[in-house]
Amino acid sequence: MTFGARMLKTGIAVTLALYISSWLHFTPPVIAAVAAIFAMQPSIYRSWRYFLDQVQTNTLGAAIALLAGMYFSNEPIAIGVLCILVIMVCIKFKMEETIGLTLVTVVAVMEASGQWDFALNRFLLSLIGIVSAFVINIAFLPPRPKAQFHEQVRAVFTQLSLLLRTAVSDEMKEKVFREQKQALQDGLISLAAKYKLLEEEHKKLKRSKYRQTRQLVVDKQLLFTLQKGYEVLEAVHEHFFQAERTPDMNKSYDRHLEKIIKYHEHVLLKFEDKLKSGSHNSFPIEEANDRFMQQATDGYRASKDGSLRLLIVAAAMYDYGHQTVRLNRMVRHIDSAEAEREEREHA
Repeated sequence: MTFGARMLKTGIAVTLALYISSWLHFTPPVIAAVAAIFAMQPSIYRSWRYFLDQVQTNTLGAAIALLAGMYFSNEPIAIGVLCILVIMVCIKFKMEETIGLTLVTVVAVMEASGQWDFALNRFLLSLIGIVSAFVINIAFLPPRPKAQFHEQVRAVFTQLSLLLRTAVSDEMKEKVFREQKQALQDGLISLAAKYKLLEEEHKKLKRSKYRQTRQLVVDKQLLFTLQKGYEVLEAVHEHFFQAERTPDMNKSYDRHLEKIIKYHEHVLLKFEDKLKSGSHNSFPIEEANDRFMQQATDGYRASKDGSLRLLIVAAAMYDYGHQTVRLNRMVRHIDSAEAEREEREHA
């Protein structure tokens, strides 16, 4: 985990919640601090949704806890049973993310043993923490999931490119390879989570534009293509070195993988608008991909043992190349649509 804006904002939100609690003479202020920690979210939409959900579940939880406190006091068994009931309610209303903080509120209110003024104090402390986190998340370094997603796409590709370029030649030390591969896997998981944020915000946006929908489709393909590249890495590791090969086979697989990686890099540069106008690929990757797969299939049929493992690797490489070609078409379509829109605006 690296230091980021969310960590900094969490600290600021906790500080703000503690100051407001002290200023209003609400005790104990630690409840507001805990609420602020729980309420910090990775996107504006999630912050707003979490804010609304927490207000609802905390209000309901506090009301139930206040009534229970009147009849059962703060007996441990009563608190435990009430927590189970509140969890069931949160799940019923599909607000699972609010369970943690709602339980904090319930326990704090139950501690008041039915005294409504103390219960209200603890409930307001939770709200102070939630509101503090919401305000800080929006006002101070607001989340930029789209920009972060595109930045991480480039970082993940750089790591993938290094591993794929040395996968067939087996040049990297085993320990270093394992560490880099694990880092790549973690990067892909994080990238998938960021894409989920983009998709979530897009679906909940009432007036999302057609251009934004197309961009989301490209973002999904950016992620999918990287995942296909990782599948090649897995296939090489699991099958390539266990199959019988000739030096010519090694060169053929290595050369074709290098072509796909270069093509993938070219598409990313085009997507980032870093290429000159009218720039095209210097090699027909689609034809090369088909030719490579045909050669791998012919080799499988002609070999005595079938070389099924090599065919698995070839199929993974072919799919990676195919998805990269699809990505290029989407990027080209987006570029042409943007160019037409600019022409209409200047006309």
